[in-house]
Amino acid sequence: RHKICCSKHYVLSASKGCLSLCLYLLCLRARSAVQTQTDWKAPIMWEGIWEPLDYDRIHADNKTSVALTVFAVGRYLEAYLETFLVSAEKHFMIGLPVMYYVFTERPNDVPKIDLAPHRYLRVIRVERHSRWQDISMMRMKTISELIDSEMKYLFSHVFCFDVDQRFMGRFGSEALGESVALLHAHYYKLPKNRFTYDRNPKSKAFMEIGDYYYHAAIFGGSWGSVKAIADACLASIIEDKQNDVEALWHDESHLNKYFWIHKPSKLLSPEYCWDMSLNRKDIFVTRLIWAPKDYNRLRVPK
Repeated sequence: RHKICCSKHYVLSASKGCLSLCLYLLCLRARSAVQTQTDWKAPIMWEGIWEPLDYDRIHADNKTSVALTVFAVGRYLEAYLETFLVSAEKHFMIGLPVMYYVFTERPNDVPKIDLAPHRYLRVIRVERHSRWQDISMMRMKTISELIDSEMKYLFSHVFCFDVDQRFMGRFGSEALGESVALLHAHYYKLPKNRFTYDRNPKSKAFMEIGDYYYHAAIFGGSWGSVKAIADACLASIIEDKQNDVEALWHDESHLNKYFWIHKPSKLLSPEYCWDMSLNRKDIFVTRLIWAPKDYNRLRVPK
């Protein structure tokens, strides 16, 4: 484990969904080989710059609760969902109340898993779109509607995940924040001119420049911030559809545009969603890893 340095940088922040202030203890200088703070002073969470007990104590005292959304549609259900949920029970927000919201067109096929106390699973039926691109993009509508009808009354924070992933290590309360974005494992070390933003001026996702390249496999924050993200991305997707345009990387392109305009308050390093085919010396731990992909099989309509 990377040793925590003695002097700590204190960042005080308030979540719109929580009346209490959270004191985040960070040692930004503990990892000199990587960037640990953005130009707008948002922390980038790397192993070694925070102590787990500090965050866990603060969020327990504030009675933080977390909703996790995941879509398991078509063959993605049998290929990934059980592994995702079982591994989440071992590593995701341990010690906090958590509700897994599983969206699928086949509720009866969702596997039964053992859940710890104060952790719950709710299955919600959704429409199956014929194109996987539409499934990916229209999740924003589903998330926004559920936040408005239910989540905002029950949970302080919401995290949205892709299902084709496996938790491997702690993914805990240190990841919580007002607005949370994830650095893409394939792009965080590349120059900005190689970021694959949408370059089509006709698309609402169009970007010429940006700060980072964010991965849509994970985003989160307070319920209010996640609803704002989902609503903005949905509005842009609908306008593109009306103009017969589709963004290069679908909802991920729109998410990058949103975070360019509305800066996230916290960034997660690629250790929070890592591709094991990559070899990087600055990745000390892998908290979540990409599952093997077989798109030719998975994305064929069932």
